[in-house]
Amino acid sequence: MRRSNPFDEIERMFERMSRQFDEMNRSYEGRLPTVDRTGGVSLDVAEYDDEVVVMADLPGFGREDIDLTVADDRLTIRAERSGDEEERTGEWVRRERRHESVSRSVTLPAAVDEDRASASYANGVLTVTLPRVESVDEDEGHHIDVN
Repeated sequence: MRRSNPFDEIERMFERMSRQFDEMNRSYEGRLPTVDRTGGVSLDVAEYDDEVVVMADLPGFGREDIDLTVADDRLTIRAERSGDEEERTGEWVRRERRHESVSRSVTLPAAVDEDRASASYANGVLTVTLPRVESVDEDEGHHIDVN
């Protein structure tokens, strides 16, 4: 005779919840901007009548450390920096090397004019402004300079 497992009902509940979450995710696919997060960049995406604005937190990076690309209605933000530090105290020497790289891609909620895109960077916040367009020309993408 098999003994009943007191956790069977809990396992069934988790399976039902998992199915419901999967169904909910499928119902939202294609309606929300998709985001690939590969490390450390928090961002906000705002869609207005005539433009899409993306704001990203990149504290400690310089303008020259940031690389922006927009292609196929997808904005990619990459930032990379390296540094060395040395401290001498008596007979001791402390050396540290660091390398930090972050990136983030987001599918834009509307078609944008890549050639008129602009970006600014102040106080650790990157602001990318992408004017909206009605039709899209297929090309290789466009690099955006950071001011």
